[in-house]
Amino acid sequence: MKKGTDWRYRVSNKEAIMGTVLAILNFIWWYAFAYGLGGRPVKEYTYILGFPAWFFYSCIVGFVVFTVLVWIMVKFFFKEVPFDTEEPKPKEGGDVR
Repeated sequence: MKKGTDWRYRVSNKEAIMGTVLAILNFIWWYAFAYGLGGRPVKEYTYILGFPAWFFYSCIVGFVVFTVLVWIMVKFFFKEVPFDTEEPKPKEGGDVR
């Protein structure tokens, strides 16, 4: 079976793109909060639950947000794909045993 004709390649490519986009968004989130809030002198930091705000938002909140996003993506957008190399054959006339 050719790579371009198998429907499983289209599904896996779409899911790979979705995963890559989510990983890039995670990095942007982390970078923006870590360097956006953490680029000031330490005396100007604000603290949340004993953590600097930049760490709390970039590492703790970011982890929770992107864990939920991954769960949503897998639950609602990913499809179950069989690993069999044979295509299913249609049944004719009934069940033959």
